[in-house]
Amino acid sequence: MGSIIKKVIIYGVLVLLILEGLVRIFHLHNEVPNRFADAKGVEKWVPNQSEYSITGNRKQNVGQYRINDFGFNSVHDNYEPKEDTFEIALVGDSFIEGFHEDYTNSLGQQIEKNLSNTMVLEFGYAGYDLADELHLIHAYKDIFEKIDHTFIYMRFTDDLDRDAYQESSRLRLDTPFSRIAKQIKLLIYLKDIGALDPVLQLPGRIMNFISGKNEISLSEEELRKQEKLKNELSLNNFKTLLAEYPIDKEKYTFLLDRSLCSTEFLQYLGHNEYNFLDINTTFSKAEKPTTLIYDQHWSKSGRSLVAKLILDYLDSSARQQ
Repeated sequence: MGSIIKKVIIYGVLVLLILEGLVRIFHLHNEVPNRFADAKGVEKWVPNQSEYSITGNRKQNVGQYRINDFGFNSVHDNYEPKEDTFEIALVGDSFIEGFHEDYTNSLGQQIEKNLSNTMVLEFGYAGYDLADELHLIHAYKDIFEKIDHTFIYMRFTDDLDRDAYQESSRLRLDTPFSRIAKQIKLLIYLKDIGALDPVLQLPGRIMNFISGKNEISLSEEELRKQEKLKNELSLNNFKTLLAEYPIDKEKYTFLLDRSLCSTEFLQYLGHNEYNFLDINTTFSKAEKPTTLIYDQHWSKSGRSLVAKLILDYLDSSARQQ
């Protein structure tokens, strides 16, 4: 009996080593860069990292990223605006970060390559919400005041859950154990494709079972009430954040999907003269899928449409001046 158990353990270890080797050889795993908070308390990526971001269980989408000296994914290192150049800033979460596309063909580069004497500075970081974005802008006020126009990407349903900036839990999760786990590429691959979800969800299910908590299905009326309360909270959080971090309305434009926004929020933007671009207006007319198959992020087609939307807006603004 003991010899059988010993063989099972040995063969099991060999199988795991072989799978680890295959994942590494075919680079099936997603390589996530390391995070840190800089001297101004702004969370971003550790500078000077370059690798490949993998989406899907068969490398359905591969994008090379390059973290610059400033801590963001970009072809540019120098983020100091120049007087003789028109600078545009893109601020946002993973949609602006653009790990799903080679950094040489990012959203910023697609815009920059279609304009003369223009530089697009990208401030994208996975997990940013509006509080993070406004904190970044005001922490580097000396840079953003010199930038000619800034676009802030925001999802109404996700990015307005808090009314003040606080250090996120992402940095606290960067423990010695997590750094060791990152070196096991098979583990990363299994986690990314969802194979470990039943194991990771097990503690929560056990706690719910012990406490007697069960999933309760809500009626349509109760769901509408919850949505209304959530929309009211999001609008109030938006008001509070903009009061704490005011922006120049002529130099800032929100990039959003109005189909995700409440009517009250859109009315508030209009009444208070906040500029915004609606992604849904161009996505709803798209002939090709605008998002990835196994991911909500923009596809190449979707990213091109967003770039065109911004380019058309800038062209229209230039004609009006």
